[in-house]
Amino acid sequence: MPTVDDILEHIGEFDSFQKQAFFLLSLLSAFFAPVYVGIVFLGFLPDHRCLSPGAAELSQRCGWSLAEELNFTVPEPGPAGEAFARQCRSFEVDWNQSGLGCVDPLASLAANRSHLPLGPCRHGWVYDTPGSSIVTEFNLVCARSWLLDLFQSAVNAGFFIGSVSIGYIADRFGRAPCLLVTVLINAIAGVLVAVSPTYAWTLIFRLIQGLVSKAGWLIGYILITEFIGQSYRRAVGIFYQAAFTVGLLALAGVAYALPHWRWLQLTVTLPTFFFLLYYWCIPESPRWLISQNRSAKALSVLKHISRKNGKPIPASLQNLSPDEEVSEKLNPKLKPSFLDLVRTPQIRKHTLILMFNWFTCSTLYQGLIMHMGLEGSDIYLDFFYSSLMEFPAAFLIILTIDRIGRRLPWAGSNLVAGAACLASVFIPEDLHGLRVAAGCLGRMGITMAFQIVCLVSAELYPTFIRNLGVHVTSSMCDFAGILTPFLVYRLTDLWHDLPLVVFAVFGLIAGGLVMLLPETKGKTLPETISEVENMHSPRKNKEKKIYLQVEKQDTPLP
Repeated sequence: MPTVDDILEHIGEFDSFQKQAFFLLSLLSAFFAPVYVGIVFLGFLPDHRCLSPGAAELSQRCGWSLAEELNFTVPEPGPAGEAFARQCRSFEVDWNQSGLGCVDPLASLAANRSHLPLGPCRHGWVYDTPGSSIVTEFNLVCARSWLLDLFQSAVNAGFFIGSVSIGYIADRFGRAPCLLVTVLINAIAGVLVAVSPTYAWTLIFRLIQGLVSKAGWLIGYILITEFIGQSYRRAVGIFYQAAFTVGLLALAGVAYALPHWRWLQLTVTLPTFFFLLYYWCIPESPRWLISQNRSAKALSVLKHISRKNGKPIPASLQNLSPDEEVSEKLNPKLKPSFLDLVRTPQIRKHTLILMFNWFTCSTLYQGLIMHMGLEGSDIYLDFFYSSLMEFPAAFLIILTIDRIGRRLPWAGSNLVAGAACLASVFIPEDLHGLRVAAGCLGRMGITMAFQIVCLVSAELYPTFIRNLGVHVTSSMCDFAGILTPFLVYRLTDLWHDLPLVVFAVFGLIAGGLVMLLPETKGKTLPETISEVENMHSPRKNKEKKIYLQVEKQDTPLP
């Protein structure tokens, strides 16, 4: 019985149809970037201070410069230099009283300003930024700053729920229809985020975006993986993720040109409506159709691909029949189930190791960015430069993954990331350049690990639960996205480098666990559970076949 890979060898493993599909789905990957990291610009936190109308009128009357106004009217920093007092407290002073002069007006009220009573910002805040963000519009600062964390946690919670639920739906009802539904909901929710009148509605629509956006990105990845032949899976998987990096770079430029968050949100959302045109461009996965005993439809899709590629399917390969195909399966009517991810020993091991690696990749990827702080004067350039680091990671994967396989580069990248985090702990603070270099090395390592785990996850599950397996295991990176901000900021309060120690432990453990997985280089995508269970012992299978052949030859002729 011919497989999809057998047919693709004759009609083109990566020809005209696959190139077109890859380009279209890569656009989907690029437009996922604003949802995943858009908080950097949508929730930009500028310098701020309490608004005091009376102090502003006095400043205008006295002709103070901004520096003089801040020196005369804003509380001094606390004993440890924290900015909380300057940003979230104001003097309990009646600025409208006539006795206040233009030269150190508070001197007439107290010999030392530290003796003056402080209170909360009763009239709002003044933000030192030419643009706007959800922080400045909804005043998500000081006592309300946790609402910004909630905004980002909501989208990650949506990623988590959507990855599991929509992954099941895509395996049950098909990749293509689920892709179109997620595109439609994501586009509508994105527009509603931009026009929401209150923070509560913005939070709700952002959560809805999270529910469908990452699931759609993963469905696109699964689709392009199942359209192409095995010799191109590696490169296409890497470049699909590189398209996400292109989206990051473009986001920095668009955000610089549009510093107002509502216009930025509309600009990155409205083009996604065009993805609905994929209904006429992206057919259903033939591998999924075969796994659902719909071989006639699968053959129709393969003929469509062959026409696009200009290479007809040989007659000897057009004998896919439902009965024969089903007979090769362990279950005559394969329906994806969460239990299938842990039912058999090897798949269970794959699931647990992949879940930990997805969690580690997300924790280190986001955590290293947070810990480095992007503390430059230009947030756009900082974001741009940090995004550029992902291209060398992709280049290193291309150089190594075909020569030595998936497993060693994957384990090595985790170990390098963990070792770089651990090394940073022992580098003195005054060697700032060396600490930054170690952080960059860790970022590059974990970016490589992130790309490889996405590639290998699709190669370790049989077709009928492949989408479900990738969505369930990758949901751990969304769970990590919810926890990482708290992990970084709370542990930093205890010891500045404590998060790096935790990151190092995660990275080193993840690298060791990878070595327990089978190598998938050069192997066809598994179609059945038995094929996955036998991935760990290819030599035993060969030896058994050889033994049976010898035994047959030794049988005397009649």
